[in-house]
Parts: sequence; C-alpha cells; structure tokens
Amino acid sequence: MSTTVKPRIAVHKFSSCDGCQLAFLNLGGELIELTRRVDIRHFLEAGLDDPDADVDIAFVEGSLSTQDEIERIHRVRKHSRYLISIGACATSGGLQALRNLDNQHDQWRDAIYAKPEFIKTLNHARPIADEVRVDFELWGCPINSRQLLAAVNSLLFGVPPIEERDKVCMECKRQQRVCVMVTDNKPCLGPVTRTGCGALCPSFGRDCYGCYGPSDNPNTESLSKRFAGLGLMPDAVARRFLMINSAAPAFHDAGLIARSTDTGDGDNG
Repeated sequence: MSTTVKPRIAVHKFSSCDGCQLAFLNLGGELIELTRRVDIRHFLEAGLDDPDADVDIAFVEGSLSTQDEIERIHRVRKHSRYLISIGACATSGGLQALRNLDNQHDQWRDAIYAKPEFIKTLNHARPIADEVRVDFELWGCPINSRQLLAAVNSLLFGVPPIEERDKVCMECKRQQRVCVMVTDNKPCLGPVTRTGCGALCPSFGRDCYGCYGPSDNPNTESLSKRFAGLGLMPDAVARRFLMINSAAPAFHDAGLIARSTDTGDGDNG
C-alpha cells in the first residue's frame, strides 16, 4: 500500500443485526487513532455513504439473503482490493441460515408478514464466500474489536492476518478456567468451537454455544455422544450445533446427523 496516500477502507452491511459493525465503533479512542492512518470512505453506521468507492479493504457484515444483495456483493468485490467477511452471518449465513434447514421459507414468510408479497428474501441465506472471493474471514457473533483491529493492522503492514482456529478449551486452559462440562455437566461446545472470544461464556460459568464457528479438526461426533451421555435428547443435541453457525459444514452435518437419529428422516435441508 502507498506510503503517501492513506489506505482506504469501507464497511458494508448486508442482512445482519449491525453487531459486528459495532466492533468498529466500540474501538473508541483507537478508532480515532485508526482514522489517522486510514481513510474510511463508506460506513453508514458512522454516517459515511459512498458504497461504490474504490477501497483497499472492504469489511462486509451480513449474509446474502436477497437478490439485490447478490448483485451488490459483486460491486463490493469489484471495488475492493481485499474483502474481509466479518461475523457469523457473513462467514456462515448466521441465524438467517436456519431457514435453510427446512424448505418452509414461503410458509414462514406468509405466517409472519401481513403483506408477504413485498418480502423478496431468497429461500436460502448464504455466506459471502459462496458468491465472491473472500480474502479473509473473521468469525464470531459478534466479532470483537481486538480481532478486528489486529486484522487491520496486519493488512496495513502488508502481511496476512493470523487466523485463530484454536478451540475455546485451549483458551480456558490458558486462563486457568474450570471446565463447565466436567464440573457442572453443561453441554459446552468449547471442544469444537474456535476461540477468539477469550472464552467469555465459560469465564462466567456458562457453556459455550459455538458463536465463533467450528475450530480446526472439530470432533463433533464424539462431542455429540458426550452430550447424549449428559442426558440431552437428539433434538437438543442438534439444536446445540444448528443455532448460530448452522451453515458451517462441520456444525451443519453434526446437527443433521443428530436430527436423523431423532426423527429417522435424515437430511431435511
């Protein structure tokens, strides 16, 4: 990147709750410092509107849930040197991808909206990488400011960001946290979920629910058996995997296997 012209950044929103964009705003003083080093061209959450600006780094939050978003992500890719998807919606479809599991999109839409003919959502919510090339992914629901700033700094120095794929269990070990599954019999997804959150939930005695997506080499089969040993019925096991990152292959497959054990009808998605 040029040493005389500040690198340009854009933050784009697709189908999402805006939580990952808040990771930027939550930087506070660090965000002000960042603006001395970069030129933020588009970021509606912060009042900057220039969606077709040519930028060095484009951050994209949200899943692809409408035809308009499919067309728009291609424009974002065209105008970006690097494209980074941020958060569970952008990396795996997020909560919107729950509708992918059962072919009942039209029924749900018609039951919820008074004028369903005005709702133009696609039958399936898709991650950004399903449609365009993505240079790096930041997982999480939401991502945190620390990992976001680390990714920006790495790219500004011209090196690839470091991808965190360790399991949450490793983070608990490093922090000397007591295992909530061993001590409290809680169905924790820490053994198969990537870290990045700092083991936030186990630090407060709560079981991990997988918001950072599958870790490297997740042994979901063994964990499913452990959950069954804790007394969870097959549908409850499936729900553990098929919540925030249901479209992530490892969690998707584990959830559907558990569902098929319960219903005997196999893959309904």
